[in-house]
Amino acid sequence: MKVSSWASLLSKRQRWWAWGTAAAMLVIVSGGVLSSRSGGREQQHAFSVGQSIRQIAPHLGVTGKALARDLKLPLDSPKQKPLKVLGITEAELQEVIHHIQSHRSSGLKYFIFVALVLGALVFLVRLGRPDATGPDQRQHWYPRGVHLAFLAVAVVVCGFALGKSPNPMEGTVKVFKAAVGLYPDPWIKVLLLLLFVVLAVVGNKIICGWACPFGALQELVHSLPILRRAKQKLKIPFLLTNAIRAILFACMLLALFGVIGHRKGFVIYHFLNPFNLFSLDIESLAVGITVGVTLLLSLIIYRPFCHLICPFGLISWLAERVSLFRVKVDHTACIDCGQCAKACPSDAMSNRLQQTTIPADCFSCGRCLNVCPVDAITYSGRGTRTDQGGGR
Repeated sequence: MKVSSWASLLSKRQRWWAWGTAAAMLVIVSGGVLSSRSGGREQQHAFSVGQSIRQIAPHLGVTGKALARDLKLPLDSPKQKPLKVLGITEAELQEVIHHIQSHRSSGLKYFIFVALVLGALVFLVRLGRPDATGPDQRQHWYPRGVHLAFLAVAVVVCGFALGKSPNPMEGTVKVFKAAVGLYPDPWIKVLLLLLFVVLAVVGNKIICGWACPFGALQELVHSLPILRRAKQKLKIPFLLTNAIRAILFACMLLALFGVIGHRKGFVIYHFLNPFNLFSLDIESLAVGITVGVTLLLSLIIYRPFCHLICPFGLISWLAERVSLFRVKVDHTACIDCGQCAKACPSDAMSNRLQQTTIPADCFSCGRCLNVCPVDAITYSGRGTRTDQGGGR
């Protein structure tokens, strides 16, 4: 269904909502641009192996332990001795500096994330279904083109244009790295993770489904009009994917704190970080394999990295339990035709139809919202009629 057909059916009030939301998004992004400019340029520093860890680390925004770990030195290495005394070459130092600086966050991207989540939320709650249309015109509801446009912006702007940092996965990992002493400002890292969690709670995982650049890239690949039958049949059971994701997260914590491996500060996700793609910096063979395999699997499996690996995917799945807006099913009206479950690229809708205690991740993709023949599915907030009808 064309976006133009949908737009022509919007009521006057919805048009005001659309223009108002677009204006609000522009203001948010403009605020981010101004904030980035007011910060000014960072002072450039020249580093050499004649300097010590203690002299270099503060200028890179990391602790001495973090710099020692990246230089492949023990965390308790002398911080005041020149690096050349510790056996570090100039080439090794410059490579590590480049790696650390590539993780510096673009403050503007936080503003863009907020703007994208706002736009997606208003579309799902207020604009996707034109006011003057009924269930017989549901083919005009929630055009996929709008979602695809948001995904393209996420990949191009939040990904390749602004680099890999920040992103929800990194925001999660940095909190635990700060806890083990690899960052000097743990509470700032906690607050930044809370921002991502809040964005996931406001609209059911919208930050993952509409704004995360690598999530968006997987979604775009999965949306390619090929292998459609395989996509409908190949849905990996959620209990399996979530178990893998949770076990990997637990292993990360045990390795990071030195419980296993006896190497405190070791981060498993560094070898599985596909966001390096957006800085065109594939740091290791493992990262390259992760990117390549994920994108290939995305042709037939819905968001494999999100379901199997991403630590924020696990946290935001837990946050779904308290999300303010979400897909809801009015079970008193549902006729169990299964159309929504068929349209859903994962187990999310089938779990909600069955009122499963532990339902699969819902990424608010909207595929289910225009297929129900009895109008039993909505994207709405708490306290709506679907809540009283048993909706989840």
